[in-house]
Amino acid sequence: MKSDRLLAFLLLLQTHGRLPAPDLAGRLEVSVRTVFRDVEALSAAGVPVYAERGRNGGIALVPGYRTDVTGLTADEARALFVLLADRTHADLGLGQAIGSALRKVMAALPEAHRGAAELVSRRILVDPVRWRTGPAPAVDLGGMQAAVFDDRRLRLRYRSGEDGRVRTYTLDPYGLVDKAGVWYLVADHRGVPRLFRADRVLSAQVTGEPVRRRKGVELADVWDELRRRIDEAPADVRAVVRVRRAVLGRFLRLHQADLAGLPPAFGAAEAASDAGEWTELELRFRALGAARPLLAFGTDVEVLSPPELRAELARVAADIAGLYRGE
Repeated sequence: MKSDRLLAFLLLLQTHGRLPAPDLAGRLEVSVRTVFRDVEALSAAGVPVYAERGRNGGIALVPGYRTDVTGLTADEARALFVLLADRTHADLGLGQAIGSALRKVMAALPEAHRGAAELVSRRILVDPVRWRTGPAPAVDLGGMQAAVFDDRRLRLRYRSGEDGRVRTYTLDPYGLVDKAGVWYLVADHRGVPRLFRADRVLSAQVTGEPVRRRKGVELADVWDELRRRIDEAPADVRAVVRVRRAVLGRFLRLHQADLAGLPPAFGAAEAASDAGEWTELELRFRALGAARPLLAFGTDVEVLSPPELRAELARVAADIAGLYRGE
């Protein structure tokens, strides 16, 4: 453990330059006293590290000192080569760069780790795009990416997913997030965190104004807030449905997020329905209209309650029947 920590200590100094002892202690999850003991240990091992006291002091390496030690264990080397599908890097204009970077990492690896790392890259592939989502629309991340990296405000023309209207926003971007193959821009609009789907952006123009992010707030903080706001949005409509056993597996796959409790294991749900053809489940929806996808199952799914949801689905079904009768 100590050798790993000392190596992490050394790499932190190489990456960030001078760091205050409390900062190092926080990053390494040790006490400040341990940090100074590690300085002594590195110095005794011949590493030119020194500490400066005072308000602007800290711990640093002698200027120009670098180590070519990768510090990678076998598992760490393998982890680097388990990467997302090439599309993620290509969207950011880094398709060729990721291949070049991995070749350089491979060359720097100890000989004993190279075979395992190469095997992982040939045997494991992570593709973040779900089945049957259709071809992903082309997105141009150029303007958004430039604003993010240059710390500039961004003027965005954006088509709303709710009413289809095009609006213009002046934003303070925090960063870009790839969520299950869909890119999102995370930004403040007038100090309020917002989420924008990249494939609905009509144009993105970087302004000359410096970004005005909220002090001390990072991309991960804003993303977590927005994600929880969506995931934990109140579901006001609770429904009891019965599902024909023949389609139960497909129903659970498509409506797992709508289940009011933990999803039942298919075998358990199937066993519970041995006495009959149907299985009852409890679902929750944010509005009556959000339950309309249940109609895709036709007569294999029936809403038992509440009455207003039954009436809503009956009305939609009647409209569809009238359309195809030519009414």
